[in-house]
Amino acid sequence: MDKVKDHFESEAQEFERIILALIPHYSTMVRALAEAIPFGRDDSIRVIDLGCGTGTISAQILELFPKAQITCLDFAENMIAHARAKLARYPHVKYLTADFRAFDWCGQFDVVISSLALHHIVTNEEKQKFYCRIYESLSSGGVFYNADVVLASSGYLQNFYMREWRRFMSLRVPHEEIEGKWIPKYHEEDNPAKLLDHFDWMKDAGFSDIDVVWKYFNFAVYGGVRR
Repeated sequence: MDKVKDHFESEAQEFERIILALIPHYSTMVRALAEAIPFGRDDSIRVIDLGCGTGTISAQILELFPKAQITCLDFAENMIAHARAKLARYPHVKYLTADFRAFDWCGQFDVVISSLALHHIVTNEEKQKFYCRIYESLSSGGVFYNADVVLASSGYLQNFYMREWRRFMSLRVPHEEIEGKWIPKYHEEDNPAKLLDHFDWMKDAGFSDIDVVWKYFNFAVYGGVRR
């Protein structure tokens, strides 16, 4: 995780450009997550954004829920600085520089969200435990949504997903950079899991109404509710 933190610190300035080049239909993915939040537009919902990056998803939520009270949490100080700048006009945002895996952020939130962050949790056992932490932090009727990279259920589909991902990246990124930088970094730093495994872990943690909100090959928005 130290290596992951270092590259997020160094890439913060270019993060949004990189994301749009590497993540298929990122703007649509973010919008889908925000619009799936089942609260009234005037509700003062309490939200925590785990691994907030430059604050893109928090900004989208605040556009739809202007009275939301958001906690932006990220372990990269440069990311938090960019999030502060992006969200400066919103009065009800708190910023925390910390590793969400170790930080005691558990409390009563109405919404827990994350984007392109939870796949950095190394083991499946840790992922399972983390879903329990998320569940316990939610109020009754609260929701969790995650926008992230996932694995396919079979080797054939995983190879298909990777081909489609390479095809998307090739629209904006040179082949040499894809194969020499981004694919090796994916294999070295990311620890995605099968989407159906995420569903099982969420169900074991207590979530109900588990579903996929949006999906494009190996990228998905999924989540569930605490009843």
